[in-house]
Amino acid sequence: MAGSSSAIFVSRILNLPVLDSGGDQVGKVRDVVVQNRANSRAPRVKGMVVELFARRKVFLPMERVHRVDAQQVVIAGVVNTRRFERREQERLVVDDLFDKRVVRKGQQEAETIFDVAIRQVRTHEWAVYEVALMTQAGRRPFGRRGHVTIVDWNEVPDFFVASGQETEQLLARLADMKPADVAKELHDMAPERRAEVVRALDDDVLAEALEELPEEEQARVIATLDTERAADVLEEMDPDDAADLIAELAPDLAETILERMEPEEAKDVRALLTYDAATAGGLMSPEPVILAPDATVADALALIRNPEITPAMASTAFVCRPPLDTPTGRYLGGVHYQRLLREPPSTLAAQLIDNTIAPLQPDYNVAQVSRYFATYDLVCAPVVDARGRLLGAVTVDDVLDHILPPDWRNVQLAGREEAR
Repeated sequence: MAGSSSAIFVSRILNLPVLDSGGDQVGKVRDVVVQNRANSRAPRVKGMVVELFARRKVFLPMERVHRVDAQQVVIAGVVNTRRFERREQERLVVDDLFDKRVVRKGQQEAETIFDVAIRQVRTHEWAVYEVALMTQAGRRPFGRRGHVTIVDWNEVPDFFVASGQETEQLLARLADMKPADVAKELHDMAPERRAEVVRALDDDVLAEALEELPEEEQARVIATLDTERAADVLEEMDPDDAADLIAELAPDLAETILERMEPEEAKDVRALLTYDAATAGGLMSPEPVILAPDATVADALALIRNPEITPAMASTAFVCRPPLDTPTGRYLGGVHYQRLLREPPSTLAAQLIDNTIAPLQPDYNVAQVSRYFATYDLVCAPVVDARGRLLGAVTVDDVLDHILPPDWRNVQLAGREEAR
């Protein structure tokens, strides 16, 4: 079942242990969360409800699911321990769909949902695939199972086709939009309507949309959320964008949100807040692609293949002495991904580094950083402190955000309206 296009019935993964990357069990699968999508697309599988050992149920996004097999679910990263709360328009497969009576297309007799199959359609993206239905007449005494029919998901309109409700249709449509287009929709909404939609959006969708809004508008949106939800959304943002947003909030609210965030995420944001926003230290992300000196080309390509890394950040891998979390050990140099693609997989990445260009220093101002990028024709550059440690990396989009006019996002949003 792992990482393939084969379907997995939800009943098969219920109560499976959930293991972290180190092989330690963190909980058990108790349910699966799905949501309708627009344009007749299969409902999206948003994640799993996992019960921790403390009997707290938490949400595990499918983006964190590394592998599913017959014995276990293996995750990457850490589990957010915030208690699971169902969002508007979400359905729980076990609680909401199992044993529900439905009438499928072309039929008159009602049937019971016996099981639901899901499958991985691309990396980190899962969708509902099929539904197992059992006829009432097929039920037999003493718990014996009757006749079960497996049908495509779209033959069960009562549960898997978006209803005519305005909010549900809007959320289904937003789920398929680019972040900039979601931002435009939020920008144009009345405050009450926007607050309703923001509460129902996924954390990752909202985070990506916020990054496309002017900072003062980001702050207004975050201020409408409770602090736990605000912390979850900021954790989904790039650390440099999260730091810029935190800086726009009232100090008391900013500190409260930081305290609610996962410690590692909050640590990165706090570190960025120590730098002036208009310096390399304030522009950088503390999560570049970092390699150990003994890493191979194959290791490097596996890291930059991660879809959660932006194309600009994935353009260069940086080789450093341990520790490999920022601030690292001594910075040795960078390797562009095109060079990696030209070399055999077993080649050591350290043999390919280019250390002919001096790295950025954290106190370089925006003008210095801009000239640096223009001079060396870069899209990603390392930031190294006086002790030779890699602190992070600046990408060209971070630079553009600061050299464009202050109201460029408002102008862009207005331009999108004119183009329609």
